[in-house]
Amino acid sequence: MDNLVIVTGLPRSGTSMMMKMLEAGGIAVITDSQRQADEDNPNGYFELEQVKEIKRDRSWLDASAGEAVKMVSMLLYDLPQDRDYILIFMKRNLDEVIVSQKVMLARKGERPSAEDEEMKRLFSKHLSEIEAWLSERKNFKILYINYDEVLKQPKETAENIQKFLGRGLNIDNMIKSVDPALYRQRSTGLSSGTEARESELSEDDNEKIKEQLSSLGYM
Repeated sequence: MDNLVIVTGLPRSGTSMMMKMLEAGGIAVITDSQRQADEDNPNGYFELEQVKEIKRDRSWLDASAGEAVKMVSMLLYDLPQDRDYILIFMKRNLDEVIVSQKVMLARKGERPSAEDEEMKRLFSKHLSEIEAWLSERKNFKILYINYDEVLKQPKETAENIQKFLGRGLNIDNMIKSVDPALYRQRSTGLSSGTEARESELSEDDNEKIKEQLSSLGYM
């Protein structure tokens, strides 16, 4: 039996794009369609509301073997550790992530939980911590994918995913599902957010991150 595939990362890092690719490739995606496509995600969000309650309600996990679900990286800590998971972890330049989140929040009439540089520091530390945490756990099989590489090399990305999953996928459909026109916030920087390792996130830091994710609709 195939394990659950979790597409994860920060909001606006390409997780919806990856879910669309997997669906196009022939993998069943778990979504309740409550969050409809909009200007921020014209092709849809591919989300399941139950994911936000994973700490309290894990009932959906048993019926999800071999399927794909989207989960923000902050929620990975709450997954039960008595089973194996396959992760596709999306990475993107943090400046682009923050700008894209600000645009999304503005459309919702909300403000970021911190200034840009502070959010960049918080997200960078979070990514460092979650990647270190994952590296210590044998029940996670992980493929890290950069957002811009998907857009520049969709064929190579699709083939890498097929090899990683060990399942036959419709590569041509996966390539066609990638829409470069949706790459709207671009940066010349190289920061993907894993360089900050000097200290652990404080409780206040974590609350700021959770506040931002909640405002965006991911927690």
